[in-house]
Amino acid sequence: MRRIGALAAPYFSRSEERWTARGLLLAIVALNLGVVYMLVLNNQWYARFYDALQNKDQAVFWREMIYFCKIAAIYIVIAIFKFYLTQLLQLRWRAWMTRDYLGRWMANNTFYRLELARYAKQLDAPPDNPDQRIQEDMQMFTDYTMTLSMGLLNAVVTLVSFVGILWGLSGTFSFTLGGHEFSVAGSMVWLAVLYCVAGTVITHYIGRPLIGLNFRQQRFEADFRHHLVRVREYSEAIALDRGAPVEHGQLQNRFGAVLGNYLRLIKQQKNLVAFTSLFGQASVVFAFIVQAPRFFAGTIQLGQLMQVNSAFGRVQDALSWFVDNYDRVAVWRATADRLTSFEAAMRAHASDLGEVARTEPAAAAPALRADGLSIALPDGTALLADTSLAVQPGDTVLLQGPSGSGKSTLFRTLAGIWPFARGKAQVPKDAMFIPQRPYVPDGRLRDALAYPEPASAYTDEALRQALKDALLPQLESRLDDSDAWSQKLSGGEQQRLAIARVLLKKPSWLFADEATSALDSEAERTLYQRLVAQVQQAGGAMVSIAHRAAVGEHHGKRWNLVHEPDAAAARFRLVAAES
Repeated sequence: MRRIGALAAPYFSRSEERWTARGLLLAIVALNLGVVYMLVLNNQWYARFYDALQNKDQAVFWREMIYFCKIAAIYIVIAIFKFYLTQLLQLRWRAWMTRDYLGRWMANNTFYRLELARYAKQLDAPPDNPDQRIQEDMQMFTDYTMTLSMGLLNAVVTLVSFVGILWGLSGTFSFTLGGHEFSVAGSMVWLAVLYCVAGTVITHYIGRPLIGLNFRQQRFEADFRHHLVRVREYSEAIALDRGAPVEHGQLQNRFGAVLGNYLRLIKQQKNLVAFTSLFGQASVVFAFIVQAPRFFAGTIQLGQLMQVNSAFGRVQDALSWFVDNYDRVAVWRATADRLTSFEAAMRAHASDLGEVARTEPAAAAPALRADGLSIALPDGTALLADTSLAVQPGDTVLLQGPSGSGKSTLFRTLAGIWPFARGKAQVPKDAMFIPQRPYVPDGRLRDALAYPEPASAYTDEALRQALKDALLPQLESRLDDSDAWSQKLSGGEQQRLAIARVLLKKPSWLFADEATSALDSEAERTLYQRLVAQVQQAGGAMVSIAHRAAVGEHHGKRWNLVHEPDAAAARFRLVAAES
């Protein structure tokens, strides 16, 4: 309950919607109290109605039927508004939580840092499938929190409302033990308590494994869905590698985990259903069996017997809330655990920002400068130690080194997204990075070209000119076409689209990581000439990573990452030279 309270408190105590949320919650509580009050009136109606039947009093019978129709109509209206307001509050709560979690997940590149943490196994239990936690777990959490908490409130209020009625109707139970006579007032209340305490203990013993099984089921389902998405995204590469049988096997294994855990879940639920069904059916006749001697002795009439049975049923239902909802409580607990661990991971990595990661691009920085850079891999392996570098306007620098030497990681550090780095770095604000694998979002081509800025910031003429300059004239007429461009465009076309973004936005500083590795030599030469001309015209500089020797002709300086044999402080060191 502490975890659930910690997850629920921000919305109701600190959010901008807190007063609306509190108002809706108060209205829902009032409607739930109204439902219980209608049930109390219904219980009182039982005595009068069944007495009228026993006495064959037709006038009272029809009067009570009219009364029942009135309270039934009021009950229906209350139930409708209770359902609507509950669903509305759940919707607003889920929307706020989703916005809040998305904002924090995306802020400071936390989404990227969490994936690095999973790779480095920095967390005891790295949060798997954050997409599923934000989309599905939040929907389930708000749903179960509202329905179960209101159900528990109903149970408590019903218990308070009916326990006095049942106490007064129970009479006194007398028995003799050891020659002494004992009397127990409110016997049906005590029997209901004993009956439900025993049922609750047995239910918890049978159903406790459901918590862990539900937690794992959500994870296995998300893993299976995630792999299906990856097969769709990399369909061409898998087909070219003839990897369909392997991926089919991987999918079968993941689905096997889903089915295996679900089978264990079913077996455990079967045991729980068996007991709760027995418990529920026995409660139907329990009150009749206990009160039958009083009825046949003429102490009570049929109406009072039915009223006792109704009151006992309400008290027993209230006390059996845990028994009746144990499987849902197990899912609620598992969902809260998943959101709590996700919340803790985001807080940990949002606050653990390295010195370089905290460095913002400087608006007035005339050049690139870094001092005392120390860069490591997520597992702690040192790549570079105490490294300094500088790039002046007009420079063109080619960064080279063996694979795995940290070239791309150095770019990530300069961009301020690599958390495993220390030192000081100053990067001009007008800097643009082209990664090895450019991101091409689905949707309209104009949006993919202008990403991450809105396409409305550029004219159609500027967008078409950028495509033409990037050697993509065949796409000039498709600006408004919507498609999965990451699958429709070849690797070379995607790289040219990334270069078209640069030509469109005209940054003065450019960092290109294998930006033309999928292009032919002639296209590479043409595009590099245009990129260099653009940054120099804007008064900036360009730093490139490339393995091809031909790229060197476009750069005046060269940085080499040289392997250190002793690797005492780091595996590589940066050596600067003229190209």
